[in-house]
Amino acid sequence: MSIIIERFNKIKSNIEKTGLINNVKIVAVSKTFSLNHVMPLIKSGHVHYGENKVQEAEVKWSQIKKENLNLKLHMIGKLQTNKAKKAVKIFDFIHSVDSQKLADILSESQNQFNKSLGYFIQVNIANEKQKSGIPYNEVDGFYNYCSKEKGMNILGLMSIPPNDNNSEKYFKILSELNSSLGLKELSMGMSSDYMVALNYKATYLRIGSSIFGERS
Repeated sequence: MSIIIERFNKIKSNIEKTGLINNVKIVAVSKTFSLNHVMPLIKSGHVHYGENKVQEAEVKWSQIKKENLNLKLHMIGKLQTNKAKKAVKIFDFIHSVDSQKLADILSESQNQFNKSLGYFIQVNIANEKQKSGIPYNEVDGFYNYCSKEKGMNILGLMSIPPNDNNSEKYFKILSELNSSLGLKELSMGMSSDYMVALNYKATYLRIGSSIFGERS
């Protein structure tokens, strides 16, 4: 059995022990890995994959997505507005909606391509200067703008907490904010902290190195 499948099954087994496996989607973060490296997981039937660059995703996934219509591709990185139109073509979910300008282009592009995507609003949960995302106190208004004025299917919120070994504090804040908006999905938790994220109602886990190994 492929080491990738072994690692993936271990993660699944960890989630199964919580009784939450039916509510959770594992987004296997395949960014920087070749399609050959990812192929054992695709062949095993797993469908959700995460990329952080539009160009890399286009080159890697365009053909196989035509052959395998079940595959779902998630944009998990910073999305520049000049790449947004292309992103709508190749991706099924975008986890990093972080500005009104980006929302405008995404909304316009999905109408143009007659395609409905699932979106997550990225929240800058700790107001870090180097990170993108909507400030905590502006999320409510931005959510209304995206969903009501732009007709976007906002599934939930997303955040990358600061690297200060205190993920739990931020997961709790994000989870409460998500619930206050009545949103059902929540994108948080990565290789190092996905089990903690599950305690706070995470439904989309973005897991890369624990499945595919360390990136070179």
